[in-house]
Amino acid sequence: MAISPRSPAIFLLLTLLSLSTTPPLTTATTADADLLSELQSIQSRSTSSVIHLSDHLLRRIITTKPRSFSIVIFFDAVQLHDKSELHLKSLKSEFFLLSKSFTINHQDSRSTLNKLFFCDIEFGESQQSFAQFGVNALPHIRLLPPDAVDLKSGSVAMDAGDFSGLAESMAQFIQSKTKLTIGNIHRPPLLSKTQLGLVIAAFLVSLPFLFRKLLAGETLFHDKRFWLSGSVFVYFFSVSGTMHNIIRKMPLFISDRNDPNKLVFFYQGSGMQLGAEGFAIGFLYTVVGLLLAFVTHVLVRVRSAVVQRTIMIIAMVVSVWAVRKVVYLDNWKTGYAVHAYLPSSW
Repeated sequence: MAISPRSPAIFLLLTLLSLSTTPPLTTATTADADLLSELQSIQSRSTSSVIHLSDHLLRRIITTKPRSFSIVIFFDAVQLHDKSELHLKSLKSEFFLLSKSFTINHQDSRSTLNKLFFCDIEFGESQQSFAQFGVNALPHIRLLPPDAVDLKSGSVAMDAGDFSGLAESMAQFIQSKTKLTIGNIHRPPLLSKTQLGLVIAAFLVSLPFLFRKLLAGETLFHDKRFWLSGSVFVYFFSVSGTMHNIIRKMPLFISDRNDPNKLVFFYQGSGMQLGAEGFAIGFLYTVVGLLLAFVTHVLVRVRSAVVQRTIMIIAMVVSVWAVRKVVYLDNWKTGYAVHAYLPSSW
């Protein structure tokens, strides 16, 4: 079959047309790959795998379209680290721990690591980025999805209840928004091997002295006042949610987002409980418990009926007041009302 002289020209024209239509996609893919490579390089130089953002780097991230990854940003301000009520240092360390745990859990899956990057940004260095996100109060954490175009409207802010439980609750928020699995949080041990060895050595040295005291009946364990005080402490410890506060490292109070100079001791919402409100509830429960113990073990020994009735009435009034305060706080936090219920057959 003969080849027409015009065939090479047509072939060349089609080739040029195909090349002119493919560069945008190729360029976009290359830009994403270059950005991904740069983020990986910065991440590898960080001991916690957290990337420190600047205005320039953040602008490059948001202008790269499409993106194949999400970023979680911790907003920090060095000048506010001395304000203990904000707990910026502890929250930042928990954020860094979360990032490091995510890297450890997925160190064999590079594809998963490339889908999520943990970043921090400092107010003194990047005030423009703070303004673009609309961040005017700390602590603050935001998730920037791959399809986000605008920093403020396209990102998702983490609620105060989501990072109140520190790394674990942060992980739950991220997993719910990105559908990625964070994995276990790898916390460092409370005591190093050297410290643990010193504690064991001290215990072994003091063991003979403790054993001699125990046989002589001269220890605190032989004093009934110790057990009485311990039982009250355990009761308060249980009803105040102190174990919850210790495990999740809950602050006693936080600063108001609308007014940073104002402190919040009671947080409205079932997803978070501050230490102050736990102690308040524990105090009310303990008052009722101590009054009940006093009435059943001490008041019954009083011979005067008038004194018994007077103290009984006072104990009942105080107990009803304390219970009403507990019910009111529960209703205010959760929205659930407590009311009397009588069966219809009565």
